Amino acid sequence: MNWTIFQPLLDKAKPNKTDAVKGGRPPLSNLMMFKVAILQELYGVANDSAEYQINDRLSWKRFLGLTLSDKAPDGTTIWLFREKLKDSGVYDDLFLLFNETMEKLGVITHKGSIVDASFVDVPRQRNTREENKTIKEGGVPEAWETEENAHMLAQKDLDAAWAKKNEEVHYGYKDHVLCDMDSKMIVDYRVTAANVHDSQVLMALMEEKYRALWADSAYTGIKTALWFEANIPHIQLNINEKGYRNNPLTCEQKENNREKSRIRARIEHVFGHISNSMGGMVIRCIGIERAECAIALKNLAYNLSRYVTLRRLNRAPSMA
Repeated sequence: MNWTIFQPLLDKAKPNKTDAVKGGRPPLSNLMMFKVAILQELYGVANDSAEYQINDRLSWKRFLGLTLSDKAPDGTTIWLFREKLKDSGVYDDLFLLFNETMEKLGVITHKGSIVDASFVDVPRQRNTREENKTIKEGGVPEAWETEENAHMLAQKDLDAAWAKKNEEVHYGYKDHVLCDMDSKMIVDYRVTAANVHDSQVLMALMEEKYRALWADSAYTGIKTALWFEANIPHIQLNINEKGYRNNPLTCEQKENNREKSRIRARIEHVFGHISNSMGGMVIRCIGIERAECAIALKNLAYNLSRYVTLRRLNRAPSMA
């Protein structure tokens, strides 16, 4: 793995101070701090926990290039670095850079694409009905804006939303993902509140270079078909059909759905790996800006993990 490809973008997000007075502890490497953020997403650990794990695990120290006598960056330093990534927007550039590298190596082929979305939960907030009503209307409860409740407002997420699917209740955001059919790598993503329907983000994920698309029945509709006909007429659409009351699916439609699902199901492996091997689809931050940064790093960490798997299977060339 050639980690140095990320160095220019990281230095752009957090430039080294050249005019600082000499003395004191030298600044930590941006590349090392980026690796810490990737470790956090791969193992689902928070900032303070990451500090502990770095000091405790030789494998983490070796990965970060630290010696036995080197101290791990503390939780506050890790938080500040992630804030720099969020404020600069470089997290999206880092994600795109790795994808471009995979395209050059022939790992991402774009022969076919699969789209789906998954809930990303955040800690649930206990608000009154009146407070929730005000938030849904785009406002802020008056009691939260008083000086004595400033600390309360700082801990309230006004961007997250509630959603219910298959009797499961979620609070937080959605990770709308487009993945490559061959490599099962995430090629694009969008982050919205949890109550945004999957189909509303589909057009934002599409580009003319995509040749075929697989999706579940949530993406059906005349509006979707007309948009593709007007913007990407050459694309092959493999979207599962949906049955309606008094108009159920025929046996032929059910068989067609099964055939489409054999390909479409590959994106479930992506979410399954994140849920079972990377600490789950859960983040611990406030506001959609931090959520976008955290989800982008999680998607990038998945792609890095997937690249390692493809290398182990001799299905991807080396980056060296």
